[in-house]
Amino acid sequence: MDRRRFLAACAGAAAMEKSVTSLQADNGKPDTSGARTTNPIALSTYSLWRFRNEPLRDIHRCIDIASEMGFDGVELLLYQIEQNTLLSNSAMQQIKRHAFRLGLPLCGMSTHQGFVTPDREERQRNIDLTIGQIETCYQLGIPTMRVNTGRWGTSKNFDELMKNRGIEPPLEGYTEEDGFPWVIESLERCLPTAEKCGVVLGLENHWGLGLTPEGVMRIVNAVDSPWLQVTLDTGNFLENPYEKLEQLAPQAVFVQAKTYYGGGQWYEIDIDYNRVAAMLRRHNYRGWVSLEFEGMEDYHTAIPKSLSLLRNAFAAS
Repeated sequence: MDRRRFLAACAGAAAMEKSVTSLQADNGKPDTSGARTTNPIALSTYSLWRFRNEPLRDIHRCIDIASEMGFDGVELLLYQIEQNTLLSNSAMQQIKRHAFRLGLPLCGMSTHQGFVTPDREERQRNIDLTIGQIETCYQLGIPTMRVNTGRWGTSKNFDELMKNRGIEPPLEGYTEEDGFPWVIESLERCLPTAEKCGVVLGLENHWGLGLTPEGVMRIVNAVDSPWLQVTLDTGNFLENPYEKLEQLAPQAVFVQAKTYYGGGQWYEIDIDYNRVAAMLRRHNYRGWVSLEFEGMEDYHTAIPKSLSLLRNAFAAS
């Protein structure tokens, strides 16, 4: 190497050393001040449609609102997508393209299925349904999908179920012990498709056999697969919520955060999100937090307030 090249190489090495040094804190460790310090916050399209606001059923409109209000991503409620759209690959790809152009990942999808039935054919129909839903997630590039156990169906309607705090008696002649093997077997049969498509299933603490943390974890532990974890819903434990949420937090791959501005439609929980966020940080949860607004206040004001609440709570302390 001649003298000119040697000096140039030395200058380059010195510049690199200076660059590395500038990225280190006083203790000599890398300065991570540029790293993300909050959980990304998504808007669930359920927050807008709520099974009753027909003008807000349109997924494209929901994505626009999420962008306008400053969310980081969007969680889709599959029920909102019309059957003719589901059957059209072109229409589904337009949803993905729309979100991409606005810089919003489609980060999750909430689905419904029911395995709590002694009818083997009915369980098979729900297995087939869930496999199709997983393939829809793959089609849209969505990495995680909320699943439910389903419930006994002995309540007259959802209003009655909520009046009874989510508790529902089993079918005559059966007990909850009968239901767990049905759910476990059904979810196990969905897992090959989940793994092939790269979609993590998140069993939600919802109604049915998912009403308690013990019920959720009994199923997740029995299946024992990285492709079945927990979708943690902050608003579905009506008594002792923090203690119960903590039991599920180590397995959480997605969090749904409820707010109730204007009062809840069926019930209302005063959730301390600073406490919830601190609990999730203890369990090293770094994933998505998706807003599910369930209050009666107009969404134009309630959803921005909810976003601000979650952003402040989930900022690293």
